[in-house]
Amino acid sequence: MHSHTRLRTRLAGAAAIALFAACAPLSFAQAQQAPAAAASTAKVDERYVWDLTTLYKDRAAWDAERKAIAAELPSLAALQGTLGKDAASLRTALDKLSAIRLRMNRLSVYMSTQFSTDARDQAAQEGSNLVRQLNADIGAATAWLDPEIQELGAEKVEAFIKADKGLEKHAVGLRDTLRMKAHTLGHETEAALAAVGPAMYNAGSTYQLLTSSDIDWPSVTLPDGSKVKVNQVGYSKLRENPDRAVRKLAFDTFWGKFGQYTNTDGSLLANRIQAGVAMAKLRNYPSAVAASLAANDIPESVYRTLVAEANKGLPTLHRYLKIRQKMLNLPDLNYYDIYPPIVALDRKFPIEEAKSLTLAATKPLGKEYARNLEEALKGRWMHVYPSDTKRPGAYQTGVYGVHPFVFLNHQDTFDSVSTFAHEWGHGMHTKLADAAQPYETSDYSLFVAEVASITNEVLLADYMQGRAKTREEKLFFLGHELDSIRSTFFRQTMFAEFELATHDAMERGEALSGRKMNEIYCDLLKRYHGDKEGVMKIDPAYCAEWQMVNHFYRPFYVYQYATSMAAAAYFGEQIGKGGEKERDRYLSVLKAGGSQYPYQLLKQAGVDLATPVPYQALIRRMDKIMDEVEKLLAEKK
Repeated sequence: MHSHTRLRTRLAGAAAIALFAACAPLSFAQAQQAPAAAASTAKVDERYVWDLTTLYKDRAAWDAERKAIAAELPSLAALQGTLGKDAASLRTALDKLSAIRLRMNRLSVYMSTQFSTDARDQAAQEGSNLVRQLNADIGAATAWLDPEIQELGAEKVEAFIKADKGLEKHAVGLRDTLRMKAHTLGHETEAALAAVGPAMYNAGSTYQLLTSSDIDWPSVTLPDGSKVKVNQVGYSKLRENPDRAVRKLAFDTFWGKFGQYTNTDGSLLANRIQAGVAMAKLRNYPSAVAASLAANDIPESVYRTLVAEANKGLPTLHRYLKIRQKMLNLPDLNYYDIYPPIVALDRKFPIEEAKSLTLAATKPLGKEYARNLEEALKGRWMHVYPSDTKRPGAYQTGVYGVHPFVFLNHQDTFDSVSTFAHEWGHGMHTKLADAAQPYETSDYSLFVAEVASITNEVLLADYMQGRAKTREEKLFFLGHELDSIRSTFFRQTMFAEFELATHDAMERGEALSGRKMNEIYCDLLKRYHGDKEGVMKIDPAYCAEWQMVNHFYRPFYVYQYATSMAAAAYFGEQIGKGGEKERDRYLSVLKAGGSQYPYQLLKQAGVDLATPVPYQALIRRMDKIMDEVEKLLAEKK
């Protein structure tokens, strides 16, 4: 999966700030179609390496800023007790806190981007740790903030907003803080939770170090005599190999190695789940999932409806798997047969072509979008190619007032083009929201973040299918979209079910271990892929796959990929067949940033994700694509 990461800029309790600090490194995600890293190193061309001097001249300047922010902590604590004096006092305090948050965002992005391009950079790792600790210290120093705002009450807060126009940019955050009163603890408790946040939520950082740096990944010898290290990058390449024996070798080697760490990974993930369950209880939520969704006022019916509709749609997924088996000409289907393209395309897609295709595919979004994207692609805003020490995957991050930064592992494949379009969907979302909103409401929820990125993928799919020159090309691009729906909708919903099951088990008082997680994941893997129906055979050794999903350390995150896929399919269809009205309605979602709650924002734009309608429409789209594939297969070559 791809990833988006930005600091939450609405008013946040101390523990929430500490939670962000602890989880920040987990925003580096596996790519949706995991990057099949070709060469382990690439010739460095500075055009394809981001320029971080737009943030700080060097690390010495970064460290000076970190110390300067730390020196302001006493002044933040001194604001306690001043909010209720008058509107001007409230504005002064909130303006100061916003400025600190923006500076912290810049501090975090500068170091995390470097750590992601070199996981062995000890200085960057230490710098990221210092950022997390400083965030926790800020949380502790401002633990009084939310309780004090809530003590003012809605009537007084609204009167202050009316009296001082400078508070208008803070209105969304103030009202959100008032909404969360029932789940906010006293300032001493909030301060204590903020202080222990880095320790409570550190399991994810430990997991990252284990999988990125510490595991001694084995190598395998391929039929041509070449050797490949089967780490996450090597595995991602080999699982797409046209030779079935090579794919099986990759699966057996990779999951066999991961399986040696099942107990360790189980302990780490159980620790993270336990922290979330405990925090939900402390904050008077009925469950961890309720606590997570409440942060952005998302109805729990969204999550439950998604899971229910995906399960109802499993016959469509099984139909796709049978088509895959037929097109690959296989006697049976195993889990290692799920990644090779069903039609081979002997064509390279260099980074410059990825740029031109994305610009062409997003042309229906209008001149303003095109102008912003062209500007971005001319700058050194990307880190494009893989290396031995670079993390896998792709993400976009940004700093308000600067510009987006996009992290890639480009492989000259069409998957890489799709990833490119996806991440620049995030980038343009950031750019448009920043231009339209003040800093305080520029940050958008993950619930809408993936809509912007996946809509770009939908537009790219439609563009490529419409311009396919041969039957094989058309089948390739249709097959690519089918697998995108499989991996983004069905697979991410399966992950979401795993999260529900593990958290439910913890909340029932059951012990969670690596073995138990394997059992839960295996049941889901078999159900989703039709093991009982004879569609696909699932080897129990591959049930260790949950160990590779780093987003599980950001609980209840992945379901948003699936909901966003449904919303993106709707918007892509509307934009494709509509005019300026449909386009502008979509762009208004991007420009809104965090000025509205995300569920309501999408509902106003025509997509109600608490109902079965958008999910059923996506499944119909998948069936329609398969109808077209079967029609092409029936034609003579």
